[in-house]
Amino acid sequence: MNEVVHSPQTGHGLATRANDRSVERFAGRVDANARKQLAIMGAEADLQVARVQAVGYVGQQAMQSVAMVSQLEGQLSELVPLATSRLQAIADMTALATAEVVASTVKKVSS
Repeated sequence: MNEVVHSPQTGHGLATRANDRSVERFAGRVDANARKQLAIMGAEADLQVARVQAVGYVGQQAMQSVAMVSQLEGQLSELVPLATSRLQAIADMTALATAEVVASTVKKVSS
């Protein structure tokens, strides 16, 4: 504990104790505020990580889907050459729609 010292430099002993308590309360508020800000930053970081994971997952699934559609398009085009242009059109529409889903996901997750 602090000693109460009566001297011309410190003034009255009670004032010194009150000042010490005031400093302690201030330090406690600063510490609590710092902990609160750290918690908020942690929550914001977790949210950003979840957004990245969501977009990444949707993107991976979209790429796999487009690759499978493209592979199937190639195989069917070899089997039925007359259907090649139609198969390409269907594959292109599918790829475009998949890209739109990814873009939509990015917009939803970013807001």
